[in-house]
Amino acid sequence: MSIKCQSTAVRKPSTLLLGICLAYVLAGCAGPGSGNGQSDSRLYEQAVLSPVRSDADRLADARRKPIEFLEFTGVKPGMRVLDVAAGGGYTTQLLALVVGNSGAVWAQGTRLQPSLDKRLNDHPQANIIRAVRPFDDPVPDEAAKLDLITLILNYHDIAYLPIDRAKMNQRIFEALIPGGHFVIVDHSAKPGSGTADSKTLHRIDEATVMAEVRQAGFQLEKSGDFLRNPADSRDKPSSEKDLMSDRFALRLVKP
Repeated sequence: MSIKCQSTAVRKPSTLLLGICLAYVLAGCAGPGSGNGQSDSRLYEQAVLSPVRSDADRLADARRKPIEFLEFTGVKPGMRVLDVAAGGGYTTQLLALVVGNSGAVWAQGTRLQPSLDKRLNDHPQANIIRAVRPFDDPVPDEAAKLDLITLILNYHDIAYLPIDRAKMNQRIFEALIPGGHFVIVDHSAKPGSGTADSKTLHRIDEATVMAEVRQAGFQLEKSGDFLRNPADSRDKPSSEKDLMSDRFALRLVKP
């Protein structure tokens, strides 16, 4: 449908009419990934419904709420993204489906993961790049000027390993563009417990994570409650099959 503004020799178009015409033209030009919330939501839904995702992914969706997660990250087409501790690629693949062919997602791990290899062998995605790197220096040389870095459900594991987390967070901070985001999701431990439960219960105190990333220069932009579960007593392992653990989500920004 096209709308034309017509003028005559008798009357010139009013400023109001010209404004209405311009609004219609701009609305018609808006498309997926253009930055408006409705288009982004459709894009996230399409990523979650993609046939390349496995049955196991879809079973995990109930606990991981992928649409809400993608909305929280603000990922968009064309972005350059690093997924730290990518594991089998659940998060990596979702991010890659959104950034599309004009973007790239590096899947970092300390060693090759057979489950990630299988995922990519079953459904190759050229915009996913494997990156075997140590956690205290997780950013590949070619992955400079990143828009987004994610670390999902693994900060607590890193916390009980002999890893320099201050160095890791600083390296992540340096790799992001100004205004770039670092998104962390993890299982909540009891307030004040620090990293004491990171190995036994696979949980970490949210305040401890915040203190560490702030030292690197990050500022908290938003906390997400889409994975919260107030009924979780936080005194059982987060890995228990029948337990929906309380999880915090942090969106940090590089000023």
